[in-house]
Amino acid sequence: MTQFRASFVQTRRDAWVEVNLANIEHNIKVLKNFTSPQTRFLAVVKADAYGHGSTMVVPTLLASGVDMLGVASVDEGIQLRESGIDAPILVLGSAPGWSVVSAVENDIQLSIFTRDHINACINAYNKLGKKPVVHIKVDTGMHRIGISHEQAVEFIREVAQIEQIQLYGVFTHLACAENRRITEKQQKNWDRVISSINDMDLTLHAVNTAGMVGYNDLHYDMVRSGIGIYGLTPDLPEGISDLPDFKQVMRLKGRIVHLQELPRNSGVSYGYSYVTSSESTKVATIPIGYADGVPRSLSNRIYGLINNKRIRQVGNITMDQMMFDVSSIDNIAVGDVITLLGQDEDEFISIDFWAKMLNTINYEITCRLKVRLPRVYTRE
Repeated sequence: MTQFRASFVQTRRDAWVEVNLANIEHNIKVLKNFTSPQTRFLAVVKADAYGHGSTMVVPTLLASGVDMLGVASVDEGIQLRESGIDAPILVLGSAPGWSVVSAVENDIQLSIFTRDHINACINAYNKLGKKPVVHIKVDTGMHRIGISHEQAVEFIREVAQIEQIQLYGVFTHLACAENRRITEKQQKNWDRVISSINDMDLTLHAVNTAGMVGYNDLHYDMVRSGIGIYGLTPDLPEGISDLPDFKQVMRLKGRIVHLQELPRNSGVSYGYSYVTSSESTKVATIPIGYADGVPRSLSNRIYGLINNKRIRQVGNITMDQMMFDVSSIDNIAVGDVITLLGQDEDEFISIDFWAKMLNTINYEITCRLKVRLPRVYTRE
């Protein structure tokens, strides 16, 4: 895979997202330390690998020992197939009936939990002469999708008897892995289901990243991780004092395209939400804005990194550009790189920093960075 030096990146735009593949390898090792060697590993790469670029990230995941890939839709699975990925793929969400034929044609496994899902799978078999491979999603308390745990055993045994369908696995999802009391309630519901099907040869899976770290007894045959792969920590169960040694994979950078010296009382950007107060203020512009996924609500609240120093973002973030006060930086020039997220020498801006300011979660920050920001893959 092409490698770039972080000090010089050539794209058709002076702004980009860097994805550190070496950090992904590191994070997989960290996660695998929480599981037994026999436990299979499903890497969640939905939403374009949480904004990191699924088709470029997946080869590194597979080389690191991942067994299966999780996506949100059949289209996401087909995109991986078309890029040459032949590893097992599971659609974690509900696939519409008309997409099942495409899933089967592309060897994509499906999550099912309704009669309509069963009928769509049978119809696909009748058309293709090939059995859909399915996992049954059981709702043990998330209350999002899945067949209720009270009805699950009957449904599982019914599907297992259908000759046109290959039942591969049964799974559930933790709603509040950070809350042990709620998770224990879900576990009891789950245990009642799986204890009633222990005569069946099925792959069982229940935990996400937080569950991998906090609940060894819920690992079963396979674990699923998304956010941890990308070096970000979810809300963990109470009582965990040592955080996993994850390394953030994503960095957001932009080149300075304009520099200017502004006198005192000069307004910057729309609305003049920032007005210079010094006799002379040096302002740098980079071509990243809210159309790239950086919320306008972060205006005048975030900072960037350059030459191992922090610089304040000033003025309202516009659709395609934002400005920084770089008065403290010596020998700065057009073309120099400002880091908005990630490492610059000894300084670091975490994705969690933005998430806390926006009262959201780190997942949303990486997913909202738009594809018009080129993804550049490095190993440093």
